[in-house]
Amino acid sequence: MEDKKARLLDLRDKIDAIDDKLLELLNERAGYAMEVGDVKKAEKGSRFHVLEREESIYKRLTEKNPGPFPSRAIRPIFREIISASLSLEKVLNIACLGPEATFSHIASIQQFGEAAKFIHTRGVPDIFDEVERGRADYGVVPIENSTEGVVNLTLDMFIESHLQICAEVLLEISQCLLSQEEDLSKIKVVYSHPQALAQCYTWLSKNLPHAEIKESFSTAMAAKTAREKPHTAAIASEFAARIYGLPIFKMRIEDNPQNYTRFWVIGKQSPGITGNDKTSLMLTIKDGVGALHSMLKPFADNKLNLTKIESRPFRKKPWEYIFFIDVEGHIEDKNVKGAIDEVKMASDFIKVLGSYPKGSRLL
Repeated sequence: MEDKKARLLDLRDKIDAIDDKLLELLNERAGYAMEVGDVKKAEKGSRFHVLEREESIYKRLTEKNPGPFPSRAIRPIFREIISASLSLEKVLNIACLGPEATFSHIASIQQFGEAAKFIHTRGVPDIFDEVERGRADYGVVPIENSTEGVVNLTLDMFIESHLQICAEVLLEISQCLLSQEEDLSKIKVVYSHPQALAQCYTWLSKNLPHAEIKESFSTAMAAKTAREKPHTAAIASEFAARIYGLPIFKMRIEDNPQNYTRFWVIGKQSPGITGNDKTSLMLTIKDGVGALHSMLKPFADNKLNLTKIESRPFRKKPWEYIFFIDVEGHIEDKNVKGAIDEVKMASDFIKVLGSYPKGSRLL
């Protein structure tokens, strides 16, 4: 027994020594990061935040990892290291849908880390406005949910905006029932965002058929309301439960367990090539026989994979449609640029929304 206790103490001492070394190395890394910042300041036109550099760090370390440390943990850990180091030079301002603890806020943290400053807005147009006016370095906007489909307002904003897509974030959406009540029969009202209510429709119908359903501006606002009113509940995230101090009555109540929302990070300049990129564009096509075929053929000829095609009524011209397309590759890739140049000849209007690193599903 004594031998096991001594062995345990010895192992803990070794872990403490490694932690001390890690802290020393983190401070050494932060010092070099600050020097990089000084060099950038001296270079006119140099970008302060280089997204493709971050992606190359995550990729290199993940590929280099020999284990047993899990590769899936590398990105979130180094995201916080990079975020904290950047904040020593300049704190990034990130606009997202508020209030605190919305899924947009969670997606923003997933991309930029806890050291960023988050500007909570009331709507998608406000996010675009914050970035366009320079009050935010980036914005994070929802673009598509795997259950409920595209967010049309976000697509429409790009018709007029000059902002570019800089990255995408794929966030698993797991909904919880939050309430101070300990019995379902005592819950009289359930608050949440309309999309969250739709995602949990079957569960609500089976378990709370007696409750009144009320829509909220956001899932986070629903959590705030449920905290203040008796006999109520909210559908929101586990993160919202922690932020607003509400007990979790039931976890994972969404009807579809494979429920993801895709977010776009928007800014004034898209990143360079990472080798694992996606390009988004919008266009209208000239009317005529085979017009849609003429638009799609250049992508096939250049052996490019289209991951999404979405059409919307074009607000500027009645009865015309605007197409939103995602294609694998970067605009600087020869075959991507060549295909888009060909598509321009079959289009009345075309606009590249940005080339950016593909998002990954984090556990």
